Amino acid sequence: MKWTVALATLALITPAGSASAQGQDGMAKKMNQADKASVKKAIADWPERPKLGAKEMIAKYGQPQEATTERLVWHNAGPFKRISVLKLETPHDFPMPHVDYLEHTIAYNVPQDKVGDLIEFDASSTINRTVGELSARCDLEGHNVLTLNLDHDIVTGKKSVEQARKAFGDIVVQDVMGKHPPYVEALQFTPANPATTAFSDQPVIPGSPVRAADTDPAARQAMNQGKMAEAEVLATVAAIDLNEIHAAAQAQTKQISQPVKDYAKLLHQEHGMNLDKTLKLGQQIEATPVITPAVEQAQKKGAGELAAFVELDGKAFESAYVAAMVKGHTEALAKIDTQLQKSAGNAALKQHLTGTREHVAKHLEKAKALQDGTKRASR
Repeated sequence: MKWTVALATLALITPAGSASAQGQDGMAKKMNQADKASVKKAIADWPERPKLGAKEMIAKYGQPQEATTERLVWHNAGPFKRISVLKLETPHDFPMPHVDYLEHTIAYNVPQDKVGDLIEFDASSTINRTVGELSARCDLEGHNVLTLNLDHDIVTGKKSVEQARKAFGDIVVQDVMGKHPPYVEALQFTPANPATTAFSDQPVIPGSPVRAADTDPAARQAMNQGKMAEAEVLATVAAIDLNEIHAAAQAQTKQISQPVKDYAKLLHQEHGMNLDKTLKLGQQIEATPVITPAVEQAQKKGAGELAAFVELDGKAFESAYVAAMVKGHTEALAKIDTQLQKSAGNAALKQHLTGTREHVAKHLEKAKALQDGTKRASR
């Protein structure tokens, strides 16, 4: 076979047995027959090459677990955490012109000092250090496997970026010649456990809360200094402020009456200022706010309550938002009075809670007035 012919046929070749011989065994859940019809309909209007990629993945791994008109997604297929086929074709000229639409993702912790090297090696690579994922995107599964193998070589110091780029081209030539190079056939390493690859990073806002994890130095310090009660109180106040800030920000984007929009703007600003005071106070009294399970539950509660009406707009959103503010501020007052003030042993923290309570009470009265006005207007 001449090399010119090989180049012309490269985009049509899928390496036999590439990536995994496990087939559908890695699928966490198989889709039923009705779902197969939905998948077929979803990709009906796709361009020819992504449609081919979709059908190749279906043939190997079974029906996807997610299907839209823009992408198909498989979870836990073979050694991969995720496989995605996209309708979108993205031109990519390394190692030769083709289009990207097929992405393979593994659990992998890329060191910070290697991130730039991997992008320099192949700009189609995607690195998510927070989740702990490494993805390769190409038009063939075998070439994504090749990318991931060479990524691993770069991270482990086995190859430089220049060596990896040259190796990619050389191995693709071998692949086209039908030599089935191991770096195309399968991953040459075992992907990491997804539970161990996440990287939560570090706060940069002074006084930010920390998570109540044993590995968190600030949380341990709060516990060791006997300031856990103050730490949880501070984090609770911060959670209340952040919940109100989020809701207020959403309200300001809606088609609602000016008085309610002004109220949302007031809450956004005043809860923001209170949050700033809370974080600064923690620094002053040397009590880092700690996100305990109770604090996290408060965060989730706020998210759940906002989710119940955030899709609304106009008068429907306005009514739901004001009602939520009445309920939320009433509960916040009760929490300050019955829990937080009793837990706070520090005088400065008690004073801050008193000031916070005054703001919350004022916000509650304004919300009740708005609610009464809305009720009268609807009569």
